[in-house]
Order: sequence, then C-alpha cells, then structure tokens
Amino acid sequence: MTDGPEPWEPGSGPAAAGKRHAPATARNRDAILAVLREELPSSGLVLEVASGSGEHAVHFAAALPALDWQPSDPDPAALASIEAWREEAGLANVRPPIRLDAAADWPVEAADAVLCINMVHISEWAATAGLFKGRAKLLPAGAPLIIYGPFLEADVETAPTNRAFDRSLKARNPEWGLRDVADLDRVGEAFGLAQVRRMEMPANNLILIYRSRRS
Repeated sequence: MTDGPEPWEPGSGPAAAGKRHAPATARNRDAILAVLREELPSSGLVLEVASGSGEHAVHFAAALPALDWQPSDPDPAALASIEAWREEAGLANVRPPIRLDAAADWPVEAADAVLCINMVHISEWAATAGLFKGRAKLLPAGAPLIIYGPFLEADVETAPTNRAFDRSLKARNPEWGLRDVADLDRVGEAFGLAQVRRMEMPANNLILIYRSRRS
C-alpha cells in the first residue's frame, strides 16, 4: 500500500478549528524519525518544505528538542492546520508556519537542513527542481536535503500499488506522478548535490538524502 495524497480528516482537540489530520502520518512518522536522528545535525534549524497538515512538524520537533523547526506550505488551508497543531503542541522549537512555494523564491535566509515529505509526486516538476535549487542556495556545505515519498527506479521493480498510484495521480493532474530517482539525481548534480543515501521505507516509499559533492 502506498499513502495517497492529502487524505485529510478533520482534526480534534482544543485547536481543532482549521486543523487537518492525515492518517498516513501516524503510519510513517516513526520510521522517518529514525532516519532523521541519524542524518540531521545535533542542533540548528530544519526547514520543512510542504509541511501539509503540520503533524510531522510537531512530532519531530517534540522528539528532537535541540533542533528548531520551520514548517512551510504554499496552501493557506495547510498553513492554518500547521498553526493549529503548533498551538496545541505548545513547543518552543516550532516556529510559526510560512508560505513557501518550492518552485519560487524561498522566504528563508538560512537553515541547517531541508526536509520534504510527500511533495514530489503531487506537484509539478518545477517544484522538485526548486527544491534542489533552494537547498543549494540556503544550506551550508554538507547539510542534508532529505526527501521522502514513492519513486520509480530503473533497476527496481515497481510495486503494483505504486503503479496504480502513479496512474491515479496522472489522472488527477498530468503534471503529477511518481518521479524517477535518476531524474532527481540529475537535477541534484546540476546544483552540486549528490545522493549519498537511499533508504527503503514502509508502504513502498523511499528516503533519499542529498549533500553537496564537496562535503
């Protein structure tokens, strides 16, 4: 099974107004967190691109209190949900969400890592190219760009659920769809980044980690 895009459900609790809930978050957050513990710096600012509901942001920030978390999203409804989760969690290391379109200029001056979960397949290719471009401008040498989601790979058989998911995405928007890892590697190379780690994750997903080649 592959997690579908934005299967939102209403949130609950004292900050429920505007709060969204993505069931996939509870299924994948701890597996992602285990990788983040290994790859993120011990302190600094993590910029999360396309934070969606905001559930990942508060979960990771609670588990990694030495890191500051900057959630972002281009969607006003998502920003409202992120703020609702942030308000409810009351964590000092989660900053107010900012509007950020990965394909446009980023309103952030500096960070120590960039994390992007489940955006690449439900956005136009310009957003993926912008993700690498933004990382190259924003992060110091050696800092990670961490991308999670379902992908295609030339030498790896695509799971039937991922093939069906790809067809459904393209039916919704021809500009969407599962991307080939080799294409991400190529755009990374254009911005001086190399894939340094590939991790298989639950539900036929991957984590791909890119760092500057000179690190």
